[in-house]
Amino acid sequence: MSSITITLPDDRLQQLKKKAAKLHLSPEELVQASVEDLLSRSEEDFERSLDYLLQKNADLYRRLA
Repeated sequence: MSSITITLPDDRLQQLKKKAAKLHLSPEELVQASVEDLLSRSEEDFERSLDYLLQKNADLYRRLA
């Protein structure tokens, strides 16, 4: 099994931790479940989700670039 590392702004990490805690999961488990869900979707669903995510976070990505 392989692993990856991602960088999140502090405020996003806190949001992730809060959501994970509400679901009684670790942040890593929540991210893994989200990735599994994303990868199990059809190509069309994936592209729709990706477009939504990119549009929603466009400003964040510009600031991080």
